[in-house]
Amino acid sequence: MSKLGTDKLTLAYDETVVIRNLTIDVPEGGVTSVVGPNGCGKSTLLRSLARLMRPRGGVVYLDGVAISKLPTREVARHLGILPQSPAAPEGLTVRELAAQGRFPHQGWLRQWSRADELAVEGALQTTGVLELADRPLDTLSGGQRQRAWISMALAQETKTLLLDEPTTFLDMAHQLEVLQLLDRLNREEGRTILMVLHDLNNAARYSHQIVALSDGRIYDAGPPDKVVTPDLLREVFGVEADVVPDPRTGSPLCIPHGLHYPAERTEARQPS
Repeated sequence: MSKLGTDKLTLAYDETVVIRNLTIDVPEGGVTSVVGPNGCGKSTLLRSLARLMRPRGGVVYLDGVAISKLPTREVARHLGILPQSPAAPEGLTVRELAAQGRFPHQGWLRQWSRADELAVEGALQTTGVLELADRPLDTLSGGQRQRAWISMALAQETKTLLLDEPTTFLDMAHQLEVLQLLDRLNREEGRTILMVLHDLNNAARYSHQIVALSDGRIYDAGPPDKVVTPDLLREVFGVEADVVPDPRTGSPLCIPHGLHYPAERTEARQPS
């Protein structure tokens, strides 16, 4: 397992601070979803956890060590990363994509081996794309393509996966396909999963912990039934909603019924 977290983390683009003084621990062996409105810092936080962005202040740690001090290959042996809307060279096959996940295990004295081949085959099998292994990535459907990208992360043989909006641009069936795969990886293989999601109902259904961000800070964090409330919908998302138990899973289910206008905005909307 890899213990991942932050201590008083601050992230910024030039003079614009996006994340302020944020401390968080990612539970090992669980599924954590980061939610919040557009522009609140979700993807920026994930980028920093993956060491793709240097903090303005504070620290990201991995197994108790500042991640900035670790060699790139060592980080890649601990964290499998799927960025938002990843791109691949034209004509790259599914198998070739998955094979790129073996980069952290290569070196001057260690070239491609039987262990690498088995890791790639296992990743393709787990994600259900083995029969598509020789197909170019750009000929696949959205759900197939996303599973192929996940197979690359699995081929790294890491215990922690970081995924930035893995269901973006997918229809309902393909969203479920990807989320059920991640759920299975967590339940059957004990992988730690941290993902950014837009759909709060999916986050509540498939996560053990939800971290809700608002204006670069944690509004609330904890189990879905404690975090997903009408107050969260109103104050973080600006939506009036009922929250009821999902009839199948018991997880919180959000039913929006209108926009929330703070008092000052409501007064401003009144005719003079």
